[in-house]
Amino acid sequence: MYKQYSTIREVAGPLMLVEGVSGVKYDELVIIEQSNGERRHGKVLEVEDNKALVQLFEGSQGLKISDAKAKFIGRSIVLDVAPDMLGRVFDGMGNPRDGAEPLIPHKRLNINGTPMNPTARDYPSEFIQTGISAIDGLNTLVRGQKLPVFSGSGLPHAQLAAQIARQAKVLGKDEKFAVVFAAVGITFEEADFFINDFRETGAIDRTVMFVNLANDPAIERIATPRMAITAAEYLAFDLGMHVLVIITDITNYAEALREVSAARKEVPGRRGYPGYLYTDLATMYERAGRLKDKQGSITLIPILSMPEDDLTHPIPDLTGYITEGQLILSRELNRRGITPPINVLPSLSRLKDKGIGRGKTREDHADTMNQLFAAYSQGKDAKELAVILGDAALTEIDKLYVKFADAFEEQYISQGFYTNRTIEETLDLGWKLLSILPRSELKRIRDEYLDKYYKAEEAAE
Repeated sequence: MYKQYSTIREVAGPLMLVEGVSGVKYDELVIIEQSNGERRHGKVLEVEDNKALVQLFEGSQGLKISDAKAKFIGRSIVLDVAPDMLGRVFDGMGNPRDGAEPLIPHKRLNINGTPMNPTARDYPSEFIQTGISAIDGLNTLVRGQKLPVFSGSGLPHAQLAAQIARQAKVLGKDEKFAVVFAAVGITFEEADFFINDFRETGAIDRTVMFVNLANDPAIERIATPRMAITAAEYLAFDLGMHVLVIITDITNYAEALREVSAARKEVPGRRGYPGYLYTDLATMYERAGRLKDKQGSITLIPILSMPEDDLTHPIPDLTGYITEGQLILSRELNRRGITPPINVLPSLSRLKDKGIGRGKTREDHADTMNQLFAAYSQGKDAKELAVILGDAALTEIDKLYVKFADAFEEQYISQGFYTNRTIEETLDLGWKLLSILPRSELKRIRDEYLDKYYKAEEAAE
């Protein structure tokens, strides 16, 4: 039963005050009807005594409160879900934006979800192949993991997101795999790129897309990531699918949160963001994972652009605390035309050891990963030494490490946005690059693997 009130007393920016209400709940949806039949929507942000503070979705411009009625509909924002949502494109509120008919829902789910019981969680342990060597070989993504991408303005995180969505798959088993892609606060041009890319490559058939444009209301921006994760929960835990959720750009989400917080006159935290930013991000990120009694899983890749490339900015800083590692894009690598420009040394996947090895990738994966990290780091150090002291200061071994570092960046990291490498191709490429170095330098690899895979003659090719 709807509760309707004609007691709208005040409108300030995107906020509206309704007095004389009873039985109204936090987060409840509101329909504002004007005498000319125009409808606007909002949700309850705060309830105190008989007053309700409502956040308007469409803004307050042109709203005539003297003859408007506020109708409280008794529920919060829900998403209609059904198996045929795969292949569809929705807006940030779950309405179709692909010109097709609305879904016939099998369920209507509250987008805020329910917390995952920590004791019911299953530990992430299965390898997901993205086809990107810098991820698969060195910062492996594991099913059920939360692995964010830290980018900067102007860096190609959109192309990387599209590549992961296109190429990601689980090896070895014939299991149902889906991608939920949420674009938050992006331009029309970016939205067009994602939709066309997915359609042209056929990836759209296994993808659910939620697209929120930069000119859409801030409150829709806050709902979009939760729409995506709710869709993923349905696909994973109701339909038994393994779901990869990609959200870009979390920074736009946090900016919308700051806008709403400022309109409510809340006391700001670091850099003006609300003090509950950590909690708010955690309520989204922690919905990813695996459940012991369920077949499906949710793996989450949130992408965020760091203002001024600042790793200590509140958004990447708090995201790093909640998630299991990070992939960092490098402006310097991007300038040199290395794509995707993943800076592997500061990047980290805390669960990479759980998803590699015999039966998952290959028995030599862990050893070669450690050796590649060490050799690349040593090569970078040698290059810095050459800048200060000149090439004459380098030993013959130093020069080999410099050669390795250059080849590593040009062949291993740089593969373009449309090359899809298998894990075997990535591991074999790692061995080919390590053959630049003498066997005596490969101290992090066991002799049995050196005997099997190391081919010194490849260095001369």
